[in-house]
Amino acid sequence: MKKKVILYRDIPAQERQRLESQCEVTFFNGINDTNKDAFEAALADAEGLIGTSTRMSSELLSLAPKLKAASTISVGTDLYDLNYLTERGIPLMHTPGVLDETTADTMFTLIMCTARRAVELSNMVREGRWNSNIGESLYGTDVHGKTLGIIGMGRIGYAIAKRGHFGFEMKIQYCNRNRKPDIEQDLNATYMNMEELLKTSDFVCVMTPLTPETERLIGAKEFALMKPSAIFINGSRGKVIDQAALVDALTNGTIRAAGLDVFEVEPLPDDSPLCELNNAVLFPHIGSATSETRLAMITCAVDNLINALDGDISHNCANQHLLTR
Repeated sequence: MKKKVILYRDIPAQERQRLESQCEVTFFNGINDTNKDAFEAALADAEGLIGTSTRMSSELLSLAPKLKAASTISVGTDLYDLNYLTERGIPLMHTPGVLDETTADTMFTLIMCTARRAVELSNMVREGRWNSNIGESLYGTDVHGKTLGIIGMGRIGYAIAKRGHFGFEMKIQYCNRNRKPDIEQDLNATYMNMEELLKTSDFVCVMTPLTPETERLIGAKEFALMKPSAIFINGSRGKVIDQAALVDALTNGTIRAAGLDVFEVEPLPDDSPLCELNNAVLFPHIGSATSETRLAMITCAVDNLINALDGDISHNCANQHLLTR
């Protein structure tokens, strides 16, 4: 008998058909006020969940007593109450690996755009304000040969560091929960504590997951440690930084500029002070947003759920210590 699964995000037809060939699928195209009651009712019989962009709290998950596995179409797991799932012995599958290079491309785009003031100067041209050659007040800063500090040297952090080292001859330094000797050898990278990294980096790129330990990891104290010429990049989660402190740092010249793909509240409200700052480059959370990568993530998530419901959580399980039970 097919296991009952809730798909709560639209996916391409071929992947939905593949899921339906293995499971009995109930589909919701996102969860909203009009279908919330129906979604909660469907949870009563759900053995599997797959989707993204919806917060799955312990209260919501408690409505699914038969749940055997969940699969998020993302590498981040912060939309699920992972501790609650682990307590119940339910694996949460995610999609690491398939989006590393694409997300690293996006982060390096932010580095380049902030350094060369690309958005600000493009707007000047579009708005008819380019009347003569630009002066020193509009000059950017070099990327090549500078020091790139990465907070969180995981797969994506390593991919960013490779672009900096091999493509732009940047000096790489990093802080991480665990030292990475292979990366140090590969990129001639230097391992250091966060305070020293903040003090000495020309570009600071944050790529940590959002956990209770990393929430508001970077605030006023940390921005004050950075060089006035430094550029800050956040591609992790918005709540990893104190956004108000970042606005102050950008407004007061504590740091030169920031490139952000994530925010405390998404979508970013129209009245956010970040929108008024020329030295902030703002992307709408597009780290992995290419056609190829998003399809690869969906394919991976479908595979993950099918395998997990069959009892195989050996690949891409976020609460990995379930493997040892």
